[in-house]
Amino acid sequence: MNKHFFADTVVLTGRSLKHITRSVDTIITTAIIPIALMLLFVYVFGGAIKSGSASYVQYMLPGILLITVASGISYTAFRLFTDMQSGIFERFQSLPIARSGVMWAQVLTSLVANLISLVIVVAVALLIGFRSGAGLEAWLAVAGILILFTLALTWIAVIPGLTASSVAGASAFSYPLIFLPFISSAFVPTDTMPGPVRWFAEHQPMTSIVNSIRDLITGRPVGGEIWVALAWCVGILIVAYVLAIVIYRRKIS
Repeated sequence: MNKHFFADTVVLTGRSLKHITRSVDTIITTAIIPIALMLLFVYVFGGAIKSGSASYVQYMLPGILLITVASGISYTAFRLFTDMQSGIFERFQSLPIARSGVMWAQVLTSLVANLISLVIVVAVALLIGFRSGAGLEAWLAVAGILILFTLALTWIAVIPGLTASSVAGASAFSYPLIFLPFISSAFVPTDTMPGPVRWFAEHQPMTSIVNSIRDLITGRPVGGEIWVALAWCVGILIVAYVLAIVIYRRKIS
């Protein structure tokens, strides 16, 4: 690893964060979709859904948090695509900086922006009745899972950001990821679903992640499902990271 990797990454991350602070509306826009969905489900559909929980907002908040991240990473792909088209990467390569630092700067910027959006969503959830008796350790565990999940999805976003031929193509990949929590235990128990749909819902990564976060924030004992959730996050992160770096090196070679 280049000995200047960390210093270069910090400088480049600062550059990307300045773009974020100059367009705060990006973070607000990212949070609007999940907040709108949360209000819709709580005040329109919540009374008709049998979740087995005293508070529906408490039940469905983990799924909304995952949708927030999935919505936010589309902007990562968009920023990366526009940087590629502007030729800024070619200028970076003419400077004595770590090549991988350029990618990590984009990823860390996405992580910061998504964490801010998640805080906004949780704040709105508190306003509409969400309460949690979980302790500090449980919330730190939730934060750890969300950070891993965000990193995994962000490295996935890097791939279309590097390979797309249009802005729409760079951002559109996030739509299936936004939709995936709906076919999970995020909004209704999986045992209410028909056979094939139930099988898919119970074996896709969103369900184990949602269930783990839900157990943590409600103070229930966390079983082995948390290890399944972590395995999904780490596995996706490793595969996406390797593919993204290979594509990036081919692009700049």
